[in-house]
Amino acid sequence: MNLKDQIPSLLNAIADMPLSEALAFIAQAFPGKVAFSTALGQEDQVITHAIFSDKIPIKIFSLDTGRLFPETYELWAETEQKYQSKIVPYYPKAEAVEELVSQNGINGFYDSVENRKACCHVRKVQPLGRALENVDVWVTGLRSGQSANRSSFNLLEWDEAFQVIKFNPIINWSFDEMLVYLKENDVPYNKLHDQGFISIGCAPCTRAIAPGEEPRAGRWWWEQTQKECGLHANYFNK
Repeated sequence: MNLKDQIPSLLNAIADMPLSEALAFIAQAFPGKVAFSTALGQEDQVITHAIFSDKIPIKIFSLDTGRLFPETYELWAETEQKYQSKIVPYYPKAEAVEELVSQNGINGFYDSVENRKACCHVRKVQPLGRALENVDVWVTGLRSGQSANRSSFNLLEWDEAFQVIKFNPIINWSFDEMLVYLKENDVPYNKLHDQGFISIGCAPCTRAIAPGEEPRAGRWWWEQTQKECGLHANYFNK
């Protein structure tokens, strides 16, 4: 049976499981083939806590674009220190970044949607492709309440671009449920969240949101297009 065909039976098995139990079940079903991508946001810290605290054998990795906030790097170090575990870094290839900046300029992503997508592709999508090599299940911190695009995502689904099962274990959690979990478990979080930053990405491309704005309004705020970088939308090629 191929990976995609296993989704219905897996969903039936984990549908009602608590977070840690579901993660452990998937890790056992695909030993050495499960990886969690963290951007160190609040949602991601929930899953990181579950994996590291319960010593679930799932690799945790992060895509370091080279343009993250200082507060994000501080949280990265704080998280590793708290759990005495490492987050595996993946970086864009130097040659690809050099070519991108030479062609579009150091901040060329502000000039057009195409330039911005090209930047995300080099700094995030390509490294993700390397991170997901030899992986069967990609665990994410997506929540349906984050955006209209993500509201249609499921607990388990097939990712055609990367040919993996995508497992979104907190997809149905509310924002408040997430905050309660972080507080009750004393999970470290990015201090920018206290300054109105809900979704945090690269520093040049992220701002705090105003009251009433949707959670991802602060990402690529100068654009009116879909607020995705390509990791969770199939308008990029791998």
